[in-house]
Amino acid sequence: MFKLTSLNLNGIRSATSKGVEAWIAQSRPDCICVQEIKAQSADMQGRFEELGGLKGYFHFAVKKGYSGVGIYARHEPSDVVIGYGSSEFDTEGRYVELRFDTPARRLSIISAYFPSGSSGEERQLAKFRFLEEFHPHLMRLKAEREFILCGDINIAHQQIDLKNWRSNQKNSGFLPEERAWMTKLLHISDPAGGLVDVYRQLQPETTDACYTWWSNRGQAYANNVGWRLDYHLATPAIAALARTEEIYKAQKFSDHAPITVGYELSL
Repeated sequence: MFKLTSLNLNGIRSATSKGVEAWIAQSRPDCICVQEIKAQSADMQGRFEELGGLKGYFHFAVKKGYSGVGIYARHEPSDVVIGYGSSEFDTEGRYVELRFDTPARRLSIISAYFPSGSSGEERQLAKFRFLEEFHPHLMRLKAEREFILCGDINIAHQQIDLKNWRSNQKNSGFLPEERAWMTKLLHISDPAGGLVDVYRQLQPETTDACYTWWSNRGQAYANNVGWRLDYHLATPAIAALARTEEIYKAQKFSDHAPITVGYELSL
């Protein structure tokens, strides 16, 4: 079983101070995709190149203390792709792809961090630009290889994916345009879709149990007023190999919870 975890760290230094490194060592994923490292290369040296016995590969933002993604892996990749070729967003450290290719198979594991539009209209427009250019990238990739994209997508797709859907219909993360983007991406028969929301494949109806993010305002975490923002999105052949899922909430390393899926495959 290939055990793959995704976690928005909300700062790697903060998350490690809350015990995430020991948890990784204990839970023993084969790969953990992380987002919002909030560090630069110099900050990682001698400290965070490895976590829990896994070697890290990173895409850092140019801006200090901002964004940044990584993948910690037990297996050596055949190739590492940093950024997805965006003149605007590759400076923000939002995409790293590890390829595990063999003569019989082309497979990628991707860690991605989608922009949030919650800080205002300017960032929401940037989020829309990101979605517009990222969709064709995923379609090109799907035509060439199998992949699993893990990450903080910053979109709750359906009403069952957040607690207070009625009051959030005009808020970033649950806007009609964002949800339509996800619907298109996940459309079974549309040539411009065809990816699979792996968690929903395994748990099609969960509500309160599905949340992966809680606001720091009020008592959102204590009252489980959450959103499902963290996903495994996979090509159909790989999604069909998903067997188990877990959203780990026994410890809190971040404002996000880690989501782990077990796949019946080997690297």
